[in-house]
Amino acid sequence: MIYLCPVELILNERRVTKKFNFTIILTKINYMDLQDLGFNREFENYRKENNLESFQVGRVILEHKERYVVKTETKEYEAEIIGNLRFTARSREDFPAVGDWVAISEYDKDKVLIHAIYPRKTVIERQAVGKFGEKQIIASNIDYAFIVQAVDRDFNINRIERYLAICNNSKVKAIIILNKVDLIDHDKLTEIIKASQSRITAVPIIALSNKTKHGYLSLMEYFEKGKTYCLLGSSGVGKSTLMNNILGSDQMKTNTISQSTSKGRHVTSHRELVVLENGGILIDNPGMREVGMTDSGEGIEKTFEQIAELAVNCKYANCTHAHENGCAVIEAVKNDELDKAAYENYLKMKREESFFELSQEEKRKKDKDFGKMVKNVKKDLKKLKGNR
Repeated sequence: MIYLCPVELILNERRVTKKFNFTIILTKINYMDLQDLGFNREFENYRKENNLESFQVGRVILEHKERYVVKTETKEYEAEIIGNLRFTARSREDFPAVGDWVAISEYDKDKVLIHAIYPRKTVIERQAVGKFGEKQIIASNIDYAFIVQAVDRDFNINRIERYLAICNNSKVKAIIILNKVDLIDHDKLTEIIKASQSRITAVPIIALSNKTKHGYLSLMEYFEKGKTYCLLGSSGVGKSTLMNNILGSDQMKTNTISQSTSKGRHVTSHRELVVLENGGILIDNPGMREVGMTDSGEGIEKTFEQIAELAVNCKYANCTHAHENGCAVIEAVKNDELDKAAYENYLKMKREESFFELSQEEKRKKDKDFGKMVKNVKKDLKKLKGNR
């Protein structure tokens, strides 16, 4: 599905979008019920089954260096986790993330304690930068992810496939946004779309301009009441401007591209969730220059469906498609039946996944060895006390 309008339609769309700015689509509301925030029967059942009814329910809308803001039906609170949650946390995954539902209790006028995190329906995550074998949660309980790429610079289908893999792994529906189309001509845009289509199928693509508002009507059709959406993309692709345009206000800080490096500057430094008056819930994320794979095998296979289909005809059931004789995937690349760049990107992502799993195994072994050492020390101390 592609939304590509001629210049005459862009002008009409701009007028219609301005009209929408003054109605219900692009504004923010303050009062809502839990359903407006995305709370559903599944979460309510968990609340009852785990005796959490004595606590208030809130959703984490902002997280920055272990500082949180939680939104309830009536107000927003500064929040911190209780000591037991912090003590029992085995990794960063056990801490709250933007999009999480949490059980809270008020201890000051505008402050609450987080006692428990509800199970996550979906989790978009990547390998934590510089921390092998650890995951970093980008956002939780997401229904749709907008993968934003700027077409005027550094357009990279490999990167789009990476984002698709992490979305597919979490069963989050993805929509690709080709942003800043006003900065290139029609022929160049058509070329980019064709290149994307040749490698990526069954994923909607919206050609969009933050400046002219081209594509915004098509984008707004995806927003549904109670559904949660997040923006994924590198710095400088226009995510914050896109969010401001959807909100109808300059709520998010924006910046220009660095002239010296031609790369985007990090403007958004934290994750933040906002609720639109039409009922959509939108999460902005900091720009990501690294999108490392975790245990994303299922997501990678779904992203590269053509390779998965070819693999059925491989000679060996455990074929890695890297060097084996009788590999149907390698044969398809040789015969130009499979895009070589897509194949190489697939292999790279699979290597990262394998490395992550090895790193996790090594980390588990170290934790186990450390646990044994602590246990032995406790035994030795007990013996020493007994001898005295």
